[in-house]
Amino acid sequence: MKEYWTSLASLLGVLAFCQSFLQTVFPPELRFAFLKLASKIFHWFSSYYYFDITEIDGVNTNELYNAVQLYLSAAVSVTCTRLSLTRALNSSAITFGLSINDCMVDTFNGVTVLWEHVVSQRQSQTFSWRPLPEEKRGFTLRIKKKDKFLILNSYLDFIMDKANDIRRRNQDRLLYTNSRGGSLDSRGHPWESVPFKHPSTFDTLAMDPKVKNEIMEDLQDFANGQSFYQKTGRAWKRGYLLYGPPGTGKSSMIAAMANFLGYDIYDLELTEVHTNSELRKLLMKTSSKSIIVIEDIDCSINLTNRKKKGGGDASGGAAMRTYYDSPEMRGVSGEEGGGNSITLSGLLNFTDGLWSCCGSERIFVFTTNHIEKLDPALLRSGRMDMHIFMSHCSFPALKILLKNYLGFEEGNLDEEIAKKFEEVLDKAGMTPADVSEALIKNRRYKDKAVRELLEVLKVKAEKNKKSNAGSAEEEEEEQEKRALESPKVEGCGFEEDNSCKKGGDEDQKQDDEKIEK
Repeated sequence: MKEYWTSLASLLGVLAFCQSFLQTVFPPELRFAFLKLASKIFHWFSSYYYFDITEIDGVNTNELYNAVQLYLSAAVSVTCTRLSLTRALNSSAITFGLSINDCMVDTFNGVTVLWEHVVSQRQSQTFSWRPLPEEKRGFTLRIKKKDKFLILNSYLDFIMDKANDIRRRNQDRLLYTNSRGGSLDSRGHPWESVPFKHPSTFDTLAMDPKVKNEIMEDLQDFANGQSFYQKTGRAWKRGYLLYGPPGTGKSSMIAAMANFLGYDIYDLELTEVHTNSELRKLLMKTSSKSIIVIEDIDCSINLTNRKKKGGGDASGGAAMRTYYDSPEMRGVSGEEGGGNSITLSGLLNFTDGLWSCCGSERIFVFTTNHIEKLDPALLRSGRMDMHIFMSHCSFPALKILLKNYLGFEEGNLDEEIAKKFEEVLDKAGMTPADVSEALIKNRRYKDKAVRELLEVLKVKAEKNKKSNAGSAEEEEEEQEKRALESPKVEGCGFEEDNSCKKGGDEDQKQDDEKIEK
């Protein structure tokens, strides 16, 4: 045993001597060149490429690192046995990740790649204005040489798009509103936000299923239409106008659109915007994949129809001059120089001008109770591409409400009662909000709720019938009065004509007498 330790000590002494000899004979520069040459020879005969994606690029965060981390979290929970769990700010889901120095295999278009999560200690730092983390994190991507161009051209873009989808799906949607008086928050943003928790979806929305399917298909085509909009040279945006009586579900439709697409909502309060310049700045601070909403636009600022403003003036030019010279068009509302000064031109440029191209994948939604009050320039295609009429409650919408509030499935409603509902719904003209309120009162007792709703609809239909009959009688009476008054007016006109004629004959006789004399 003693001889064994003696031999080991001698061997270690020889190795130490060789190391010191090599360091003396071969300087550090030569050793570095030798290692570099050996690495090149190794990579020359190797069939793989290696790409490092570090967490921090200089002093900035590497977005590709975050995208890879999110992308791998979708598959890592299935393939790996050791995981790291994280939950981001404003996120409703837990994210899985690769553990330290762990590996996983991914496949893209039939090509297999290997990802490794590399974590090492960072060397001690000297003085720095921005201290770096103690650990140096990154991902190493290993691919075959023959697949290099396929991976670099397509795979990384695919990872970025997939990560954006995962981030939007996991992150809670936000509801924004512009700050009062155009003030900025602590971060210098003109928008204030709260989590958006509205539960409305297209499944619970009370309206005709055919119309809902058309809207959903249009929204899906828009969300997947980046290449189409680029090919046609159009800005990647779309406008929807929701109009109809109050209580028909316009706000619920906006919430359903946001939940369907996973977009944030920017609720723009025009009365708090003072100038067109502020309006453009608000647009610039909105994010992509968002819905910009202006509710009750006919009540926000004066954007009424220019043709109606002209009144009964026979000359169109005079009417137009009157409108353009009006305080509303110049941007003065209320007292001279006070209030906001948003013009129709500014709002049109906001929705369809050059500034509307700042960002992409945006939806503009305007709501109004009186579409006839809006200027035609605001309603044309390219600004409001799709006009959606939110009507009174129809029978298909009623079936959805019965399912939502009472749990009625297709076929649960008695056929005789269903026929009565069909007969009375159109005559009653009740909004989905009124029908919902009638159902909420008795939601614990289904049969009672159905009977009372039917009675309410009948009473409403009878009331509408009487009011319509009364208005018809009043109109007939007015027509009779006009018929009785019209002969008198004609007679007066006839007598005036005769008097004028008599006066003309007398003048003619006097002229003749003068000529004879």
